[in-house]
Amino acid sequence: MRQSTLTLATPGRGLHDITGAVQDAVTGVKVGLCHLFLQHTSASLLVQENWDPDVLRDLEDWFARIAPDGDPRHRHQSEGPDDMPSHIRSAITATSLTIPVTDGQLALGRWQAIYLFEHRTRPHTRRVVVTLVGG
Repeated sequence: MRQSTLTLATPGRGLHDITGAVQDAVTGVKVGLCHLFLQHTSASLLVQENWDPDVLRDLEDWFARIAPDGDPRHRHQSEGPDDMPSHIRSAITATSLTIPVTDGQLALGRWQAIYLFEHRTRPHTRRVVVTLVGG
């Protein structure tokens, strides 16, 4: 078993492909599991399609409709109009993922990638704990 932490800079809101960084972290594991845990409450992790960029745009548009910035009904407003919507978006997605490793590669499907979904509008530095089990 081994553990490391990825430190990832995001340019702001959006789905950011981190598959390459995670694949680099699994180096040396032939068969096993890669568990990812995001240490934040206003971003999330997703496995999603990487072929058609419209999928990502449609997801972002959908989240904007269900958790709009600046909703006056939100009590938590101290960190800006995008903060509470970011917590809502994180609550309905995930902050952890487990992906099999097969023959030294993440066992993702043909059109799948791992995304860090930044929910805040400004740039942030995010930390993902990567735990590898296997050999």
